[in-house]
Amino acid sequence: MNDKLATGKRLAGHIGQYRRDALLSPLCTIGCVILEILIPYLTASIIDDGIAAGNMSHVAKTGLLMAAMALLAMCFGVKANQLSARASTGFACNLRQAMFENIQRFSFSNIDRFSTAGLVTRLTTDVTNVQNAFQMILMVCTRAPVTLIVALVMALSINARLSMVFLGVMVILGFALFILIPMSMRYFKQMFRKYDVVNGAIKENVGAIRVVKAFVREDYENSKFRKAAEDLYSNSVSAEKIISLNMPIMMGCVYACILLISWFGAKMIVGGTGLTTGQLTSLLSYIMNILMSLMMISMIFVMLSQSVAAAQRIEEVLDEQADIVSPEDAVKKVNDGSIDFENVVFSYRRSAGDPVLSGIDLHIRSGETIGVIGGTGSSKSSLVNLISRLYDVDSGSVKVGGVDVRRYDLETLRSEVSVVLQKNVLFSGTILDNLRWGDESATEEECREACRLACADEFIQSFPEGYNTRIERGGANVSGGQKQRLCIARALLKKPKVLILDDSTSAVDTATDAKIRAALRRHIPGTTKIIIAQRIASVEDADRVLVMDEGRVAAFDTPANLLATCPIYQEVYNSQAGAGSGDFDEAMKRDSRQAKGGARA
Repeated sequence: MNDKLATGKRLAGHIGQYRRDALLSPLCTIGCVILEILIPYLTASIIDDGIAAGNMSHVAKTGLLMAAMALLAMCFGVKANQLSARASTGFACNLRQAMFENIQRFSFSNIDRFSTAGLVTRLTTDVTNVQNAFQMILMVCTRAPVTLIVALVMALSINARLSMVFLGVMVILGFALFILIPMSMRYFKQMFRKYDVVNGAIKENVGAIRVVKAFVREDYENSKFRKAAEDLYSNSVSAEKIISLNMPIMMGCVYACILLISWFGAKMIVGGTGLTTGQLTSLLSYIMNILMSLMMISMIFVMLSQSVAAAQRIEEVLDEQADIVSPEDAVKKVNDGSIDFENVVFSYRRSAGDPVLSGIDLHIRSGETIGVIGGTGSSKSSLVNLISRLYDVDSGSVKVGGVDVRRYDLETLRSEVSVVLQKNVLFSGTILDNLRWGDESATEEECREACRLACADEFIQSFPEGYNTRIERGGANVSGGQKQRLCIARALLKKPKVLILDDSTSAVDTATDAKIRAALRRHIPGTTKIIIAQRIASVEDADRVLVMDEGRVAAFDTPANLLATCPIYQEVYNSQAGAGSGDFDEAMKRDSRQAKGGARA
């Protein structure tokens, strides 16, 4: 319980500028409730002092007063609804903004702990549940207790003995909620995890719909989604079965209370024991007010049982601290593009067994062009991710410009180390908008020059709107090769000291690949260029080539020397140069097996 209260307090801090609305809404609700509760009391006066006594003047005056009170109560109610809606939607907006901003600070290792689908669910479904719960707290959580207390006070003032029936009903309902709510909470927590699975299946399928159709895998994807949806359905049904018990218990108490009050009240009127017809009418009205309040309170517990699970998931994102942050007194200048790996060991999870990289000792001079080759899973991308400090090493150090990357201001380091990742991403907007991710103040001519270097200018000019052509979300309206060239141009606009191309020319033809490399060599000779590739042709004119094998450096030398001394490089070179389409991965695996066999011998 304490943990839930602490969660609520922490999230309440994000109400921010909507705090005034959040405070005024309950006040308006209280005013509305008090006016509504007084109306049955006036009804009793009309019956006993007006109709029964034949005093029609009293009936008219009291009736006008009731109408005025009802109108004023309606005004209070409308204003309360408006204020609560504004406060709850604003609260949800602030929560989403705070979560999104914190996610932007996450390192790759933080993101690895939350699935993409899980983060989307937390930003959407979970926040919506908390928003609805907050609005209910402002409205119903104020109305229900106030109505309950005021109506009970009024009922006790009319006839204390008869009002004891209400207290008995409240005890029964309280016990039922005490049993039902903890049981449902367990299922609601499971339900949100299953939402993540469903959202993940949707995102994966829609994002790769072309591949699904190309391999005629619609039936398989339908089956996979059906299983996720059925798991969610089964869990939801289990939760709702428990919650559904609340309504029959509630209605049973309502009808029992009405019957008991009517029975005992009628006997008291007939027996002349101090209860009038008007008072019984008022008591029956207060019965409905009290029991409806109890019903609303039970609904509050149902809603809160869902929202608490959602709030805890939101809190996890808000409380997540970025693993990688800029240090105090951070270095804010990168001297040059030299790179040094000194006895580096790295793993994505330190308790996950064997490291991904181990014993990495490399020294790259500023301005060099370095090729990197290796089979799938040889940790080429993991190696270059350490340079821009997307991950931190387990031990050893990575230096750029002679300074450990952990000492740099992150923005400074990543501005000087430009990375074109394996998965090229373009955002919705014009081509110029996407290019200016590299430099938001870049002129159109600077964008054109970067595109000429990346061999992208020609195809851009073929578009009717040229550089103002709109890119669809994810770059869906350009080809893979076009997307890669735009991403290279975007990286060049940063004018970095280190440029990393992580297999980012794999979708372009060899002639265009050669033109890009030649342009980079001529126009940015002082920039250190690291080119990860599967094709030998992409790295054969590099100053040196790094050969990776199972997370270790197999060789690091000039292409000519590797061709003479490195069996892995020789076999890959021969397979690609000879047959023209050698299987790089297979060649790497075969040579690795031979090397291990020789070592054992």
